[in-house]
Amino acid sequence: MQLQQLAYFVAVAEVRHFTQAAELLRVAQPSLSKQIRALENELNVSLFRRARGNITLTPAGEALLPLAKRILADVDTARLEVQELAGLKRGRVRLGATPSLCAGLLADVLRRFHDTYPGIQLIVEEGGSRDLVRDLTRGSLDLALVILPLQGDPPLDTTPILREYLVVAAPEGPDNPAQLPRRSYLRIEDLQNRPLVMFRPGYDLREATISACRAAGFEPRFAVEGGEMDAVLRFVEVGLGLAVVPSMVLAGRPGLRGTPLVLAGEEARRGRHGPGLLRTIALAHRKDVELTHAARAFQETLQEFLAEAGTAGTLPAGVENLVDA
Repeated sequence: MQLQQLAYFVAVAEVRHFTQAAELLRVAQPSLSKQIRALENELNVSLFRRARGNITLTPAGEALLPLAKRILADVDTARLEVQELAGLKRGRVRLGATPSLCAGLLADVLRRFHDTYPGIQLIVEEGGSRDLVRDLTRGSLDLALVILPLQGDPPLDTTPILREYLVVAAPEGPDNPAQLPRRSYLRIEDLQNRPLVMFRPGYDLREATISACRAAGFEPRFAVEGGEMDAVLRFVEVGLGLAVVPSMVLAGRPGLRGTPLVLAGEEARRGRHGPGLLRTIALAHRKDVELTHAARAFQETLQEFLAEAGTAGTLPAGVENLVDA
């Protein structure tokens, strides 16, 4: 089995067309088809069902695809790691982060890292925590900022770094139909029979909100669902419904206000930011892959930044540092 064969297989699997895959890879289509057949012969299975104008994966192809992607990603990482031995003048960090972090403090961390290591390429993938865990496990990311606890038992090492408060986002203004009464905090039961703006599947916030509502004995009512963070906040602003979001994403949005949220039957907890429902953010990477020099440097930069910001009290509202100063 050759790496080139795996690369050809992945390309065909992604575009579902031999000629288009050959064009993307800039190889002759007969050569690509020959390598795919050689891979199938070596594995003694068919990887594709070939019909006129319709290419689909067989069960064997479905099983091989994530493994092939991981192998190719690991080879690419190994190549970059060898290049980095020159002293972090070259390299790459593929980082996954939730939208709330991308919209908040992550930009400052990226700026500090870029200023220190200008030769390192930064690739940021924004997505829900569950999507990021999947991509990290498959080898598409080096590091990811994810929400604890993780679902299932993915082969990841996690280091808690932040704790953030969740709030109910509501529009400001007395004439808005989605307006909430002003209180110091809300219980999850207060969301019953109120229209909610819900994130697309893959967002930890979606599952957390639905689970909390069901634990309180009711099904949430969605006014609209399927959005990313910016879309959800905009939908709330225009009065489509309420949304449960991290408090930090409301900074710079005067049309929204956030009210801390507590679980069903839970007494309001008093802390640095008042009562509220918390979630923990961790920095994660695969257990079976040694971090590259560049990824380790980014990890150190992130932890140093958080420790300094925690000591100085400059973290966004609703965020607490868990990294030792």
